Amino acid sequence: MTSFSEIPDLSMDQFQRFAKLIHEKAHIHLKEHKVTLLSNRLRKRLRALQLQSYDEYFKYISDEQTAQQEMVHFLEAVTTNESYFWRTTQNYEALKKNVLPELIKNNRGQKLKFWSAGCSTGEEPYNLAMELVESMKSLGHFEWDLLGSDISNRVVEFARQGIYSGRKIEKVPESILRRYFRKLEDQDAYQVRDDLRQKIQFKVENLFQAQHPGLHCIFCRNVMIYFNREDQQKLVNRFYDMLVDGGYLFIGHAESLQMLDTQFTTRPTEEGVLYQKRT
Repeated sequence: MTSFSEIPDLSMDQFQRFAKLIHEKAHIHLKEHKVTLLSNRLRKRLRALQLQSYDEYFKYISDEQTAQQEMVHFLEAVTTNESYFWRTTQNYEALKKNVLPELIKNNRGQKLKFWSAGCSTGEEPYNLAMELVESMKSLGHFEWDLLGSDISNRVVEFARQGIYSGRKIEKVPESILRRYFRKLEDQDAYQVRDDLRQKIQFKVENLFQAQHPGLHCIFCRNVMIYFNREDQQKLVNRFYDMLVDGGYLFIGHAESLQMLDTQFTTRPTEEGVLYQKRT
């Protein structure tokens, strides 16, 4: 029996087959320099299933009897879930200084709806929720709903638990840590307070199939970098349709809509460019 560590990297033909499947199921665009990364992640599934080759595994996830159950594990193995609290704080500053005052003024009496699209392990929606609560100190009370969704069952379940440690919380201000987290006994970890966790709905879903009309603000940061230009265009169009007039889209600091054909208007601020649906 071959040792799993001795299984070589995917051949280019094998890589292309798996890359095509990943794109079909998750719209993630894997470039050829990711062959070693993909090989390492697939070896874990070979080991778990006691399969001896990538070809065997491809047949396994293509078989009607085994595909549905294994596809969940396959997508979780190949997706990236790097996230932490207080990432790209300029977005939150822009939200508090520019976006929230305008949304509250223009939507009097309405509940503001937010979506963290591709929420990974939950840091972004929790961070956003904390900023919404904090902003009420200066803006007054307003009602809000917040959805966090991701294609991975594993990371959504992690998000629901709301337990974090190490690098994930090292940038959290001490005052925020005391106010919105509780230290777990006998663990070097913190859990988001129950009342805040209960305010957020978490859901497993594919961004390209999601339907959430009437949104006031969408956060989709550091997600579109994994998609090709065509899929980025499709997703941005979907976001535009789901936002109310005057709603906002936040993307990652390394991302831009500049190369896409979009109806969003741009609003330069000290914290960066904001993308707003036309009113």
